[in-house]
Amino acid sequence: MKKYTCALALAVMGFNGQVQADTVLGVYAGVDFWQSKTTGGFANTDQKQPFDFESESQQAYYLAFEHFVPVLPNLRIQYMPLETQGLTTLNSTFNFAGTSFTAGSTVQGSLDLDSTDYILYYELLDNPLLSLDLGLNAKHLKGDVTVATGSLRGAERLNEWLPMLYIDTKIGILTTGLDVFASGSATRYNDSHLYDLQAGIGYQLVDNLLLDVRFKVGYRTMDLQLDDVNDLYADLKFKGAFAGVEIHF
Repeated sequence: MKKYTCALALAVMGFNGQVQADTVLGVYAGVDFWQSKTTGGFANTDQKQPFDFESESQQAYYLAFEHFVPVLPNLRIQYMPLETQGLTTLNSTFNFAGTSFTAGSTVQGSLDLDSTDYILYYELLDNPLLSLDLGLNAKHLKGDVTVATGSLRGAERLNEWLPMLYIDTKIGILTTGLDVFASGSATRYNDSHLYDLQAGIGYQLVDNLLLDVRFKVGYRTMDLQLDDVNDLYADLKFKGAFAGVEIHF
């Protein structure tokens, strides 16, 4: 883990000579509405139990602060609850969090997680045609993973920090107000990984000196694999379309 964090830090430092600062102090605030479908499963061992998870509407919120000091990174904070549940009928006895669920029983698996990102990044390019941000993301995953049926219930608590590489890019289409964008964070260590990626099209609804308003639609995918993290093994994928609004002051 320490080696991976150092590698990410060196990758960002290597671009410092190319950093371009925002010409004014800017604040970005946004919200995305994500219709996600979850697949996969989890367990206390590497023999993961799959569940038939329901589609859920998730909301993601973010706030970013950009300034004119080139040597200092900008700050972006993102928050998104990850909530879903699904049923499965067990083919064999399933032990989870000290509770034994018998073969043939129908159990419900639930995820109730908070995903919070603390991102420090630099603007490597910032012009109407092309923008490129690169930085480091400290993602905090916290919440409960639960299996239950009737009066039986087993729950594991997840509380993990993940160092990630962050990238965000946007290509503007001149005179149209449209842009194409892609962004995300990624990390991989030992046998665990997390990829959180999105891409889509944006449209500038309002563009003046006081306020910018941008609408965007796209597709987001999150691939989470845990290998003995807080006694959890998981292989979960969240995928689906999203729409959002961003305001720039």
